[in-house]
Amino acid sequence: MKDFAGKIAVITGGGTGMGRELAKALAAEGCSVAICDISEANMAETARLCQEAAPQGTKVSTFRADVAIEQEMNAWAEAVRRDFDTDKIHLLFNNAGIGGGGSFVAGDRKAWERTFAICFYGVINGVRAFLPLLQNASEGHIVNTSSVNGFWASLGPGRPHTAYSAAKFGVKGFTEALIEDLRLHAPHISCSVVMPGHIGTDIAGNSMAIQGGVSNELLLGLEAMGVDTKALTDEQMIAMANAGFRDNAPTSAAKAAQIILDGVRANRWRILVGEDAIFLDQCVRADPEAAYTPEFLDRLHAAGHLVQAASRQ
Repeated sequence: MKDFAGKIAVITGGGTGMGRELAKALAAEGCSVAICDISEANMAETARLCQEAAPQGTKVSTFRADVAIEQEMNAWAEAVRRDFDTDKIHLLFNNAGIGGGGSFVAGDRKAWERTFAICFYGVINGVRAFLPLLQNASEGHIVNTSSVNGFWASLGPGRPHTAYSAAKFGVKGFTEALIEDLRLHAPHISCSVVMPGHIGTDIAGNSMAIQGGVSNELLLGLEAMGVDTKALTDEQMIAMANAGFRDNAPTSAAKAAQIILDGVRANRWRILVGEDAIFLDQCVRADPEAAYTPEFLDRLHAAGHLVQAASRQ
């Protein structure tokens, strides 16, 4: 799919971050966009920004939906049919995700399940809901967002990261398995798995808002930096996490969106986003047995990668 003009794109998690930037970039090219999120205020701002940049005739629609709930995703698919008066879409970006539920052994099960449901089943629900509309188009492309934690299940020693990592490994495997499935049953649809490194988004604070409070991962990270967490309110810690994670990222959300869309144009099934993602992928492939040792993380940090991402999540 070399040209997005005149197409229809569906984007989950379109209220902020990479979802918003994907929507803006596509709308600017004349691609109509439908976004979902759990924040209506954030979606309204995304819609406003899209309409400012879009050529006349480009449509933008919003829908409040929790990607982890299949019925809500199915309802959104029906709303897209109505809003765009069509039975087809061309692009599906399963972008929504949160962090949390770090420890399977000692952590809160509710947070673990919530993280896994959004990050993994959100992708499954998105594909199930919109596959019929993709099949009705002359060409289609599915883009599922995994992570570098989809091939490296760690934030480093002493920092369990199980729910997010397990989900992102699942997204990677599911998308790779779709390649042959689509070739056989829907050859006009292709797919890509996106594996971002540290991207400048508000995922840290957004995740804790959804999970209902400051995460153990954030407490561990701040304490490792010498911060006296007992002297801070939850709101201050969340704001600190957001600012640190977003503002110190080596790759902006807008740049990430550009890399992803260029990957779609090139019909690449595997899209690494950021120099840190590329370097980490090379290191894991070169020495997988060492991937979970302190020395491996030291090697990454010595090269200047994932330092802020590991300390702020």
